[in-house]
Amino acid sequence: MFSHGGGGCSLTSVVLKCPPCCRYLTVEHTHTRCSLCVLSCLFLACLYVGSLYVWRRRLSRDHPSVIKRRCVSVLLVSALSPAVVKTWIQWVGVPVWELMGVRTDGLVLAALLPLLLTMVSQQGPGLIINPPLFFFSDVQSWRLCVGDAVWLRNQVVAPMTEELVFRGAMLPMLVPCTGPTGAIFTAPLFFGVAHLHHVIEQRRLGKESMSVILLVAGHVVGPVLCHSFCNSQGLPDISSALQHPQRSALLVSYLMGALLFLVLLFPLTDPYFYGAIPICSLAPPPASVC
Repeated sequence: MFSHGGGGCSLTSVVLKCPPCCRYLTVEHTHTRCSLCVLSCLFLACLYVGSLYVWRRRLSRDHPSVIKRRCVSVLLVSALSPAVVKTWIQWVGVPVWELMGVRTDGLVLAALLPLLLTMVSQQGPGLIINPPLFFFSDVQSWRLCVGDAVWLRNQVVAPMTEELVFRGAMLPMLVPCTGPTGAIFTAPLFFGVAHLHHVIEQRRLGKESMSVILLVAGHVVGPVLCHSFCNSQGLPDISSALQHPQRSALLVSYLMGALLFLVLLFPLTDPYFYGAIPICSLAPPPASVC
């Protein structure tokens, strides 16, 4: 509660109840806090990328020793990110891990439904060109992948740490300032800035924002699984589909995948499946996405 003289005002009722001087101070305080939150997001993005380059290396980025060191770095940054969120989100009586999407309520549906939606959108290329690992029936395929440092980086460590830092940590800091809809479009900007280093390493960039999944489901596990799936599949490659022997079937699958995605988008992201979303407690009214 912020009070001025005899006329008390709260942060949720600045316009209706605050005297002009109180309103000015509150707005200034909000702008300052939001600026610091944005800077904190930028700090996390730079820290995440900077941690990759603290190690001296003369080997390729895909060398197992380089991968192990970089995985340690980003895991440490991920462990630090809740402390950064806690610095700015102190007035909400919700545990910081729940705000970041790490919780058990509704975990199964939050993991399966977004992944199903993502798989449907790529059903053509996914099933014909590059089937995901869980379609393999033999244990040997799993063993080969789990023993491959590059696979572990691309399918496990990168999705987990990137979603925890760039979605789980940043959205709670952005939502109070921009609202849920604004945060959906703002968070990917920091993700993009952090991935500019891939241009230097001449790596193909093909990541999509999972912010809306975290906001709708309130779980970070959905974005992590979808991110991992997209890493395994890559972006839809229309040019390769046109040259494929089964190009007609592929193009039809692309079209069907897009149509099914649009049809299933709202039913599978209905809040009914996920219950109360902790991060929505931070949203200023009206919280339309929540």
